[in-house]
Amino acid sequence: MARSILGHNLDSIQPDGTIKPIDGETSRADEPGHVAFALGEYYRATGETTLDGYDIVDLAARTITAQMFTEPAAENGLAYASLGLLCFGPSKERNPVWERLVPETQERIDKSLLHRSDYDNHWQAFNVAKAVARFSFGLSKKDETSRLIERFVDRVNQTSSNGFVDDATGGIGGNFNLYGVMALVFMRSALQLHANSGVRDRKLPTLRTYAEKYIKMMPDLVRADGLGWAFGRASGAYGQMHCISLILQGLRDGWINEDQKPKYFDVLRRLFLFFYQTYLDQEHGFLDVRDAERTASAGHTTRLSNFDAARYLCQWSRLAKAVQLPTGPAKVEPPRTTGRFVIFDKSNRKEQGVFLYRDAGSGLHFQIPLIAAGGAATSDSLPFPHCPGIFDWPNNVYAPIMIPELTFGEKVTVPAFYGRNCVTGLGLRRSFFFRYDQPELITTEQELLKGVGSVKVQWNFAGPQISAEFAYTVKQQVQLDRFRLMLAIAAPHSKYHVGGSLALGPEGHRCTVTKDDFQGIWQETEVVTNDPTYRTNYGKIHYLQTLERDHPLIMRPGNVYRVAISFEPDIAEVD
Repeated sequence: MARSILGHNLDSIQPDGTIKPIDGETSRADEPGHVAFALGEYYRATGETTLDGYDIVDLAARTITAQMFTEPAAENGLAYASLGLLCFGPSKERNPVWERLVPETQERIDKSLLHRSDYDNHWQAFNVAKAVARFSFGLSKKDETSRLIERFVDRVNQTSSNGFVDDATGGIGGNFNLYGVMALVFMRSALQLHANSGVRDRKLPTLRTYAEKYIKMMPDLVRADGLGWAFGRASGAYGQMHCISLILQGLRDGWINEDQKPKYFDVLRRLFLFFYQTYLDQEHGFLDVRDAERTASAGHTTRLSNFDAARYLCQWSRLAKAVQLPTGPAKVEPPRTTGRFVIFDKSNRKEQGVFLYRDAGSGLHFQIPLIAAGGAATSDSLPFPHCPGIFDWPNNVYAPIMIPELTFGEKVTVPAFYGRNCVTGLGLRRSFFFRYDQPELITTEQELLKGVGSVKVQWNFAGPQISAEFAYTVKQQVQLDRFRLMLAIAAPHSKYHVGGSLALGPEGHRCTVTKDDFQGIWQETEVVTNDPTYRTNYGKIHYLQTLERDHPLIMRPGNVYRVAISFEPDIAEVD
């Protein structure tokens, strides 16, 4: 598969090492580095220096050169490029790519890797990779790898009470997303290339402490059809790839107990099958992340995704040999109905996490993230049941999906991004509940709107039935200018989907508004089938339904304003 993907994309490497984008897209500054790392991993996996008539060593030298002379320097690209160079050999004297580089480029690499920077988010992983390359190539006698990994985990501990990676750089904080998994996978890949295996052995227990937290989420996170991480920034194809890599690395390093291995082998098989059938054009053999029906994270170009997929496939093939995956059918535990809140951070200022629910009877399985969005809010990080095929949301844009949006003047608020007093538990007749408070309302810019009001949120789950109640109180008389709540009705991709994956049946969400003190009215259904703005990572959004009050309401202290809504989705399966 990696051969096929590379074969379709090597012609995009220009003579100067830059990457030619596909029509309608623009290149990213760090793409040559990603390409160099993919070529390096292909060389490590196969030992081959040619592919389809292309000279891999020459292409790697070109892309590394292009990345080193990118202005301004793209630090993530430098990290990928330096690991790509390291893949061809840890010694400059015996590295075929280093020998192809002109002295000016060699000097530039030396200078670029010696440049030190510091980050509070996943970018710190790139500094770790640069330190590994700097020492392994003998460009520095002092190895800073250990110190930088310790600094990375210190920052994690400062921003998360539970050891998860906060990708925020400011604001309310708590942007717990897929980049936490990516950072740990990337640092582990870098350590594997370190010239001093002693450093790797000493730092692995440190990484294990944090990687295990994500690994333990996987059995509850991954859906029966293999859908992986589906919330926050950059899910989609990467929501499969990063999770597969993390589990394979965990199996290789002995971080998963023997008695747990059958369960994780099954999770791995499902994750891979979903990735293979949802994102790979099997007829032509390349990764297809954008088309008329779906899209990808705004920052992820098609070229980038293809080269990253090729790199991961090469890594997986090596890791799969190391962990000796079973060839027969996996022993699978029968699914149980479960509800679990994974706490990312719990402090007196805010609580954040993700609620994972699975109904064994209907197959309904979703993720409700209560996390900051980091920068501009998009639907990906709002706290509603993320369940592609049943409860969908538009990618890269904001819409108040399944939660109320209250507008006061120019301030738009949603019950999202943080909570207090987060509680989950069992209700009547084996139902589950998840509730949290917001003592201060928060805007879509993630700023607390002090002194206006508060909201209490409760979700209830009984089998496939879901209900939510939002209870607002205000601290002083205030004018509400607009109330809105939206539903998106989408379909899985007509061509790229896993057989048996979830989809909405003809009766749809079977949504009922059981109480609405805001007196919203269902607007005429908006048909967005032909609007390219409204696509998901998995398929096309066809309809938007909006419950709206578009004229003012005076909210008075002492009153509780409730909106309660329930769903019993008609759950079907795709052939």
